Amino acid sequence: MNSTSHALPHATAGAAYALTSQQFGTTGYGKKLYIQAGLHADETPGVMVALTLLEQLRRLEDDGKLRGEVVLVCNANPLGLSQWLFGAPVGRFDFASGRNYNRDFPMLAGKIAAALEGKLTQDANDNLVIIRQAWKAALTAQQPATLFDGLQRQLMLLAHDADVVLDLHCSREAAMHIYTGQAVWAEAEPLARYLGAVASLLAYDSGASSFDEAQSLTWWQLKQRFGAHFPIPTGTVSVTVEHRGQRDVSYEMARQDAQAIIDYLTHQGFIDGIAPPLPELAGPATPLAGSEQFLAPTGGILVHRAQLGDVIEVGQPLFDIIDATTGETTTVHSKTSGVFYMRRDVRFVKHGDPLGRVTGATPQRTGKLLGA
Repeated sequence: MNSTSHALPHATAGAAYALTSQQFGTTGYGKKLYIQAGLHADETPGVMVALTLLEQLRRLEDDGKLRGEVVLVCNANPLGLSQWLFGAPVGRFDFASGRNYNRDFPMLAGKIAAALEGKLTQDANDNLVIIRQAWKAALTAQQPATLFDGLQRQLMLLAHDADVVLDLHCSREAAMHIYTGQAVWAEAEPLARYLGAVASLLAYDSGASSFDEAQSLTWWQLKQRFGAHFPIPTGTVSVTVEHRGQRDVSYEMARQDAQAIIDYLTHQGFIDGIAPPLPELAGPATPLAGSEQFLAPTGGILVHRAQLGDVIEVGQPLFDIIDATTGETTTVHSKTSGVFYMRRDVRFVKHGDPLGRVTGATPQRTGKLLGA
């Protein structure tokens, strides 16, 4: 294992920030896997899983079972990890700008495409190398204006040439679920099975430019542009894994999820061994645009009337909101049939606050499909 510290630019006076990456296996031999956790720095379950993987990867490397290169970043956001307000961590948004750390990553398909003119061949493997070289050059040419921008660029430099990218997150209160690209679902589906994901939310483009989309969506865009004339490979299978809710931190769950990832990597050929048989999908894959997102129609005490992972029918009551002065109760019903995979953790809401989400098989939303 090799540990590397990557200094981030534009730190304020008296403060310095750096990312630490751990590299296992052999660079340039076989495929590359990139895993990060804590991009939303207050989402601890994924960090626990990454630290558990750290020990497992050390043993696998010592035993000579890694078939390629693995890069692991257990703490992908030292900036957000340093942000605390009244005793609570606030790692989702940058205090300086208000930007979400997992939104608006640099989407460079246009610049990469311009650099590819006249260079692509009829060999998909050659094109894989050519595209990754152009992508690295485009990232290197960027001049980050802020510490936030510098963090995003460094993460992209670490991940852009990986065959598989896993970004480990969690929600407020949630069952295990994943987000991934429609174009790479076939390659990501075994991971959903091993993890026991009750929901797999698919989109070609969510409109949010999240970290996982900055990988696989770029390849899909290049394929749309050049695929009629040149063989453009998938390039990267990128997945956001939501390890339940923020309070779901335990050794048992971390070991369970880390083993599921190890099983997936064995199945995909990154680890020498025989993967366990694929479990049944815990829930069907559905379009991200089909999920119903519930907002509070009024303010008051929030009472959940469904459990995470429940299969919901149209018209089923999901939430009661009780007026704190009059006791009047407003009930929110589902308009969608699907799985209740995410809900709010705070039990008092204002008008317009998000309450939870249910998957749906039929697209019903357009535009930006991910929340703030």
